[in-house]
Amino acid sequence: MKLFKKTYWLIYPIIIVLFMLIFDQFYKTDSLPLKAGICAVLAFMISPRKKIIITQTGKKKQITWLFLKNPIFLD
Repeated sequence: MKLFKKTYWLIYPIIIVLFMLIFDQFYKTDSLPLKAGICAVLAFMISPRKKIIITQTGKKKQITWLFLKNPIFLD
């Protein structure tokens, strides 16, 4: 989990590249902006979300992701 806390922001670009490679295999299009736009939207829907939660002790940053059962607190 410590590695995920430090590198959660890298997941979004990695997912975009992964979707671009998958998209190239299934659909042969010459339009790079269209392909990049579709992959960016899909990556945004799957990527982790960072929220700021206000508690009694103060503000805490929370990361939630589709593939995690429990949220991760950064602070």
